[in-house]
Amino acid sequence: MQNLYLLIFFIIGSIMGSFYHVLANRLSKEQSIISPPSHCEKCNHQLKWYELIPIISYIIQGGKCRKCKSKMSISYLLMEICTGILFAVCYHSFDFTLELISALLFVSCLIITIISDIEYMIILDEVLIVSIFGIIIVDLFDIGVYETSMRILSGLGAFATMLLIKKIGDVVFKQESLGGGDIKLMFLVGLVIGYPMAVCNIFFATFIAFPIALYLLISKKDNIIPFGPFLSMSAILLYIWGLNFTDIINFILA
Repeated sequence: MQNLYLLIFFIIGSIMGSFYHVLANRLSKEQSIISPPSHCEKCNHQLKWYELIPIISYIIQGGKCRKCKSKMSISYLLMEICTGILFAVCYHSFDFTLELISALLFVSCLIITIISDIEYMIILDEVLIVSIFGIIIVDLFDIGVYETSMRILSGLGAFATMLLIKKIGDVVFKQESLGGGDIKLMFLVGLVIGYPMAVCNIFFATFIAFPIALYLLISKKDNIIPFGPFLSMSAILLYIWGLNFTDIINFILA
């Protein structure tokens, strides 16, 4: 039965991953998420239901539009697979509990952030706000007012720390070093994984981003790199692994 539930959550996740990609694209371009229906961006061909089956449709069609044969971004396939896996992992970690709802909200927001920030250099306020308030409401029912208040304070601490890093970076580099979206994103991260771990998340994200930034700097391809995707990816990893600050300190000192 456990394997069946894992499969169900993977399927739900892959469906949501497809939706999140559309959501990130349309909200970033300030378009309606309802109209027009899903279509090929090259030829405007309205997609049939069987062209919208996550993962399977992409593979069967060879990653191309069925009508005009233009190539579709592989990011659709990757997001569907990754979201499916993450939904299944969330179920495996939290079973049918209130924390599962928080986990799905958290992971969903970070996935949308990864897409929107990579493709449009935007972290969507609407998605952050809905996720933050949704998680706070769930926490109030799950862990009570006091513990939820402590988590909110952790979020504020993470927000303040990121704001301080931005101010220092702006002075050092004499230009805007971080976007406002990165700072607001850290409130969500601090809310969910706690303040000390949120600080670890910043360093972990920087560690992941460094080789990519170095490559782009050497190749002179671009000097603007969105930090939100790295913050999001590292937050997902730390959250899924279930690491805490004590574990990290013990590892460093060992």
